Amino acid sequence: MREKLEEAIELFQEVLIYGSEHVVKTVNVDVWNDYSPEQIQVLKILSTQGPLSNGKLAEIQGVHKSAISTRMKKLEEKGLVASDKDPNDQRAKIVQLTTSGEEVLKKSDEAIYESIVKLFVGKVEEHEVDTFVNTFRKLKDILHMKGM
Repeated sequence: MREKLEEAIELFQEVLIYGSEHVVKTVNVDVWNDYSPEQIQVLKILSTQGPLSNGKLAEIQGVHKSAISTRMKKLEEKGLVASDKDPNDQRAKIVQLTTSGEEVLKKSDEAIYESIVKLFVGKVEEHEVDTFVNTFRKLKDILHMKGM
């Protein structure tokens, strides 16, 4: 079991690296010229997690709070996120996605989807995608439970 798990981890890391490289090189959409991958990731996090504090965003992205503050300032200036004081902690802000942020994220997601579809056509069967989805749902559930 250990060898297979080590191989799975290694493959997962490689897929993240090569997948990110593929997307950056092949996705050609205006929003990717206007926003960094890290900014798009912030939008995705807010889309899936809901409103969060800057501290929690920094924790999820694995960066210092100052990096998140810079990203938030730029995204807020562009109208993609909005922040309000945290009702539980007046020193903290809660950031949420705006309608404009949702639109930018939708454009990005569509471009990524189209890129991956082109990559997979004729190389990956539907039952393989089903297996992939089921495995990743399980991993997501395990990680989500662990994070609580």
